[in-house]
Order: sequence, then structure tokens, then C-alpha cells
Amino acid sequence: MVIINMTEKEKMLRGLIYDANNDPQLLAERLECKEKCRDYNDLRPTDLQGREALLRSLLGKSGSGLIVEQPFYCDYGYNIEVGNNFFANFNMIILDEAPVRFGDNVFIAPNCAFYTAGHPIDPDQRNKGLEYARHITIGNNVWIGGNVCVLPGVNIGDNCVIGAGSVVVKDIPANSVAVGNPCKVVKSI
Repeated sequence: MVIINMTEKEKMLRGLIYDANNDPQLLAERLECKEKCRDYNDLRPTDLQGREALLRSLLGKSGSGLIVEQPFYCDYGYNIEVGNNFFANFNMIILDEAPVRFGDNVFIAPNCAFYTAGHPIDPDQRNKGLEYARHITIGNNVWIGGNVCVLPGVNIGDNCVIGAGSVVVKDIPANSVAVGNPCKVVKSI
């Protein structure tokens, strides 16, 4: 299926193959986001009001009780939604080419990554800078351990615990403890 008269951003937001590396609009938006991330990461840790204000200007939606420890990196910012009582520890990375939604009472340990972007298996397409994006959804009351990587298209249900070092490649049902690479449910809560 060939989509005519769609911008690369429209293709990105619809989950279609798009050109991420040669589109002026997407390049400009990522550059603007990098500047905001740099500003955020350069703020003094004691400047709690400044940190919160900059985060709220960067993220698409944010609830009350927002804490994201520095450093923090993302690609666009506007595709990230966080609920109430959100805490992320040091060095969180979110590649938010597609929506990334976090529910209420989500706790994220250090060095966690959420990647919505993926690349074609075909090397010719990949070498042209083409990619796709799939949403990530994290439910309410979720604890994600250190060094967890969540891949494109994954949904993690309410009340889950994801063990440290896990690589989450498939959906995790609500009320589960899941660990490993690939991440698998080891018990119900």
C-alpha cells in the first residue's frame, strides 16, 4: 500500500514505514527536543520547580507528582503521557516516535529504556533511513526494575513488576511478575 500526500510525521504517527533521517520536519522536532532535554539535564538538582516546569513543557501530558531524575532523554516529548505519582530514576530513555503512555503510580528504576522505533529487516530499506513506530503502554501501579528495555508495541498491564535486566518483547498481562530476556511471566500477583 502506497500512501500519497502524507507527511513523514503523519506516517510515523500512524505506524507506517516513514523516513526518519531525511525529513526536515522530523529532524527539526528531534533537534528541538534534544535542546529541551539538554536544558533539563543541565538544571541544578535543587531547582525542583524549574525541573518540573521544563518537563511539563516537554511531555505531551503529565499528572501530579511528577519526578524524573536527571539525566533523561527522549526524541520528541509530545508523544509521552504520564499519569499521577510518576517516578523515574536516573538515565531514562524514551524513543517516542509513537505514543508512550504510563498510568498512575508508575515507578521506574535507573537505566530503563522504552523504544517505540523499529527498523525494517530488509537492509536496503533500513539503509535508506526508513523505520516504523509502535506504541508502548504501561498500566497503573507498575514497578519496572533497573536496566529494563521495553520494545515497540508492548503493553504492560496494571499491577505488574518487571524484574531488573529484563527485555520486554511481548505484552505482559495485568497482575504479573515478569523477568528475563526475553521477559516472561514467572508468577501472578
